[in-house]
Amino acid sequence: MSVSLHEGTIAALKERTGRRGMSAYVEALIQRQLERDRLRELIEDAEATYGPVDPAAVEAKRAILRGDTGDSANAA
Repeated sequence: MSVSLHEGTIAALKERTGRRGMSAYVEALIQRQLERDRLRELIEDAEATYGPVDPAAVEAKRAILRGDTGDSANAA
């Protein structure tokens, strides 16, 4: 298998990983993207079944995760 990349992308990869670490780095990037794709599909399936997520509820949960103690965190 071969993959074509822009010269600037290759230079940035070499700078970040060195020559020997490129394959592992690219593999990790692809695995992460596949996980995101699967998560997006899961979200789309859930939204098709249950409707879209309430943005206010999402923000309230984010506030809890951040440790905010304001009213938005208590709303969830």
